[in-house]
Amino acid sequence: MKWRGRRGSSNIEDRRRMSGGRAAGGLGLGGLIAVLAIGYFLGIDVTPLLNDPGTSGAGGGEITEADRQAGEFVSVTLADTEEIWADIFRQELGQRYEPATLVLFKGATRSPCGGASGATGPFYCPIDKKAYLDTDFFVTLGRKLGAKGDFAAAYVVAHEIAHHVQDELGILGEANKIRQQASQAQSNAISVRIELQADCFSGVWARHAGARFGSIEKGDIAEAMNAAKQIGDDTLQRNAGQRPMPHTFTHGTSEQRQRWFATGYKSGNIDACDTFSTDRL
Repeated sequence: MKWRGRRGSSNIEDRRRMSGGRAAGGLGLGGLIAVLAIGYFLGIDVTPLLNDPGTSGAGGGEITEADRQAGEFVSVTLADTEEIWADIFRQELGQRYEPATLVLFKGATRSPCGGASGATGPFYCPIDKKAYLDTDFFVTLGRKLGAKGDFAAAYVVAHEIAHHVQDELGILGEANKIRQQASQAQSNAISVRIELQADCFSGVWARHAGARFGSIEKGDIAEAMNAAKQIGDDTLQRNAGQRPMPHTFTHGTSEQRQRWFATGYKSGNIDACDTFSTDRL
């Protein structure tokens, strides 16, 4: 992905120097990353595993060169999403797109939707219209989940901003209202449709970003497709030593996530991303 030297977004809230981080003393880096990845993708609260007697508190700490570059990368990717979605809203919907703020943190921070940490993973909070991201998640994505590459990371950013797009269109609010009144299994099923639409919107963004900025290089789309595969609910449950249980899925299978990203990328049209009306997810 060609991103260096391009404009960054002003809608970044950098809390990395003020975040309170924790490191689990007995797990080691590899074990910690694995626990956080499983906790995020399977919806398991792993905080008790991290807050053991060997855990020591640490502040946000020094911003390393890797942190700085990750922040710049996220800023440029966010700027790309802002330009693309502003164009789509104006040209196709006759609406004004109000961009989200993206909060960068290290270790842990607070949000109106609850605590943000490595255990929660990247997420979008509709209450304050902010996306939350610990850039160390990119390490998890590449080293432990097998989804390496800068465009795999861009896919993560684009996916969270896609939830903001859903929020701006009124889709997210309506879907969450229905979820609140549904059974757990029904709520999970609706969550899958929300997430797959966000994957599709990510593909739409990628198609337009490549055309507008010339930012997509050979292999980038394959990186995004691989990331979608590695974070499918069925793949993650198998890798965690579990038998896939579809009624617990909240994001969709690897095949579904890949297919809906590809649908958005091939069409470049948000109308192709109606995951709520289709009988075939």
